[in-house]
Amino acid sequence: MVKFREGDRVRVRDEARAGHIRTPTYIMGKVGVVSRVHGSYRNPEQLAYGEQGVPEIPLYYVAFDAAEVWGGTSSADRVDVDLYEHWLEPA
Repeated sequence: MVKFREGDRVRVRDEARAGHIRTPTYIMGKVGVVSRVHGSYRNPEQLAYGEQGVPEIPLYYVAFDAAEVWGGTSSADRVDVDLYEHWLEPA
């Protein structure tokens, strides 16, 4: 079961974690909108260390206003990022 749906506003957790992570640091703390729910997959952060990566976790396609990510004035440009659910919280 997924926690978020298309159109939901989400914030990317701003957490420093050691090791292999699948969330770009430049997107941490930013607010975006879920554009698509891809489905659930094994956790790549665990797979990178030879673990099973279970239980599977939902993966979302999240759109961010480029100005939210890079600063500056509002624009029509977007930054789209695939993010796993454990990195997201309601905005």
